[in-house]
Amino acid sequence: MDPRRVEELLEQVRRGDVTVEQGVEALKNLPFRDLGFATVDHHRALRQGVPEVIFGEGKSGEQIAGIAAEMVRAGTNVLVTRIDAEKAAIVGQRVPSFRYAPLARTGSVELTPPAKRPCAPVAVVTAGTSDNEVAEEAAETLSALGLEPMRIYDIGVAGIHRLLHRVEDLRRASAAIVCAGMEGALPSVVGGMVSTPVVAVPTAVGYGTSLGGFTALFAMLTSCASGVAVVNIGNGFGAAMVVHRMMPKTTQATEQPHKAG
Repeated sequence: MDPRRVEELLEQVRRGDVTVEQGVEALKNLPFRDLGFATVDHHRALRQGVPEVIFGEGKSGEQIAGIAAEMVRAGTNVLVTRIDAEKAAIVGQRVPSFRYAPLARTGSVELTPPAKRPCAPVAVVTAGTSDNEVAEEAAETLSALGLEPMRIYDIGVAGIHRLLHRVEDLRRASAAIVCAGMEGALPSVVGGMVSTPVVAVPTAVGYGTSLGGFTALFAMLTSCASGVAVVNIGNGFGAAMVVHRMMPKTTQATEQPHKAG
């Protein structure tokens, strides 16, 4: 449940516009809702400031649609990650306001625009175009959290002049999410040039010895630049959530979407 709706309901009870009994009835499904195949955590937005996010892999389109419909019924914005076009079409039939972003493989329903955060945009950076899928997952998640993404794509170390051309943009950002495969060097370079938080995202881009992203992961974990945070391989969502926890909150506890396993 969106914390704003809880505040509004309590204010209505205080003014006498809603009876205590009506308020209790409205809050009956607040903690969670058991759908049989999933238990939707409606209370998470109050505990953590963001509702849970639906992880699409391993779920059927019908299951995702059921969870999304329940969240919409409760007045909560919806974010789904790792969802393919076929499943998205099923969700869209049941939840007409569902929006699908194919490159990011995310879907969303925005009932209420997320409150904008009082900070500069977050740079979302890729080493190469092949990393854009992971970066777009991060960018879509940032937008759902009320953070503005600033996309800076295809500036990897193979052409370092491209990165140097965007250094001032990176320095103006409130944080940087840096996605890279191959040898995974880009987050170290960015981390050595800016003072803002840097979150490194290894991707599975590369030939055999890239080991499906493990080479980039190990490189990022041993970064020469101090203080670079590293998330799991391909986890653009997780990187955005790290930045969300770092950035200043709004005066209202209203940030949107946490992960449903």
